[in-house]
Amino acid sequence: MTPTYDDRALLLDGTLVLADLHLGRGTGGNLELPIGSGADVARRFETLVDRHRPSEVVVAGDLLHSFQTVPRTVESVVESLRATCVDRDADLIVTPGNHDTMLESVWDGPSPASHRIGDTVVCHGHEVPEAEADRYVVGHDHPTIAIEGQRRPCYLVGPEQFRGATVVMLPSFNTLNAGVEVNRMQAADFQSPLVTDADRLEPVVWDESGREAVTFPALGEFRRML
Repeated sequence: MTPTYDDRALLLDGTLVLADLHLGRGTGGNLELPIGSGADVARRFETLVDRHRPSEVVVAGDLLHSFQTVPRTVESVVESLRATCVDRDADLIVTPGNHDTMLESVWDGPSPASHRIGDTVVCHGHEVPEAEADRYVVGHDHPTIAIEGQRRPCYLVGPEQFRGATVVMLPSFNTLNAGVEVNRMQAADFQSPLVTDADRLEPVVWDESGREAVTFPALGEFRRML
């Protein structure tokens, strides 16, 4: 199964996967989610579901941002995501991340530690998963890459990263997250224990204007080109 990339998410065998929505994140502290950002998340989510018509949608962790409170604005956005899936006959599944300590206050649907799609396991990636797989799709680190002085959210695709399996790391779906520049990062710099060889991670950048995914050389080679 070859992933289809689109707007910080990916489609894999009829399943849409996105990560790190961080609903409730404001400009600092524990501010509520700005109306514009909440609308942006819900709108882009709906666009992806309408475009790809998945049978299920999986949030790979950190649906929420705050560890302590869940503003009403967040509840309304979560309900919007749920309604989008219900209206399109898609199942919505949330695999909890480290920020999702208040998940039960807004979500009563499926919330397994990981979710399997054939030989692929989806999880947040903040801790070692119990499930064995040929490929893991994770979030957690919010990768970005700097190209010609401009930072862009990116996917990272690495073979033989964890237990011999491929790891695909998604960028944060929330555009408020600045992300972490991975250009010169080594494996020990990543928060996810599933990254074991940063030199072999290939950045993939989604070009919205051309509606295509652009793959760059693996970070080990890419650094030598800078």
